[in-house]
Amino acid sequence: MNTIVTFGEIMGRLCPPGYLRFIQSMPGTLELTFAGAEANVAASLAIFGAPARFVTAIPDNVIGDACVQNLRGLGVDTSRILRTKTGRLGLYFVEKGANQRPSNVIYDRSHSAIAETPAGKFDWPAIFSGAGWLHLTGITPALSRIAFESALAAARAAKAAGIPVSCDLNFRKKLWQWEPGTTAAALARRCMGELLPYVDVAIANEEDASDVLGIHAEGNDIEGGRLAIERYPQVAREITRLFPNIKKVAITLRESISATHNNWGAMLYDAGSDSASFAPLHDDAYRAYEIRNIVDRVGGGDSFAAGLVFALNTPELAAPQSAIAFAVAASCLAHSIEGDFNFSTRAEVESLMRGSASGRVVR
Repeated sequence: MNTIVTFGEIMGRLCPPGYLRFIQSMPGTLELTFAGAEANVAASLAIFGAPARFVTAIPDNVIGDACVQNLRGLGVDTSRILRTKTGRLGLYFVEKGANQRPSNVIYDRSHSAIAETPAGKFDWPAIFSGAGWLHLTGITPALSRIAFESALAAARAAKAAGIPVSCDLNFRKKLWQWEPGTTAAALARRCMGELLPYVDVAIANEEDASDVLGIHAEGNDIEGGRLAIERYPQVAREITRLFPNIKKVAITLRESISATHNNWGAMLYDAGSDSASFAPLHDDAYRAYEIRNIVDRVGGGDSFAAGLVFALNTPELAAPQSAIAFAVAASCLAHSIEGDFNFSTRAEVESLMRGSASGRVVR
């Protein structure tokens, strides 16, 4: 497998212990880990055993050193991370929800290093040396005009080198604020409309398709936790009609019963064969994983993206049904792990794919 490159921001994640609220834990203790959509994907890929290279810009100080060492310790290639004298390490705060109380995310990412590092500072030929894939998300372009231009430059450089590109739309309305007078949805739609012509594999959920692309699956009740699953092949067809370069569309299917009880599955649409594969399956019919005691759902979508990219780059997993089954199982396991990184191994994911879902002690 050639190196899989991910490009984007990494941050410090600050979270109260357990399920405490911010007002309960401050002043006091917050737990700090490193996280960020594209870094989460790189970490998961490395843990699966894939050669993964994460590219970003972070400040040249001891906090940046700790961040790099954390990634390197997981097996991620950090050789192309830029260390800057300007900008800061972005932060985000997570208050984990439980039962009927939702999780709450507060961003503190203005003027981060990657938001202020122009595309021309990155050595794209060196970044893509030995690479066979690029993964992006819609989160980094939301940080600033500069970050958007860097993500676009990455996609263009990959495409010029003949390297496939995957992109998780990941609409974050709190972030798309860098063009005064333009709504978050309008700015995201315009910018992602420039990026998606370079993308081969698009990843989205029901809200991304609606907010970023204006494509709706009729019959959904997102707030009520009910999805019209049978409508999603048509959503994917519409995405590939708008962007004929996109060969595959993955759509995650999350039914949120409560903050700690979700039904979880996904669909992979192949434009070449005009066919959709769903996972997980039971007796050849779609039946979502029922996750009743979520430990931490932040980063769940990134673990799905990592699983899909890994599978598509692994010959024995690359067939659509196997690829989507691996991606969904990987993400299901990630819901049981604290923090953004998915520390599940390939063997554990494949065990769940085979039906080992009881959680029995492994002796």
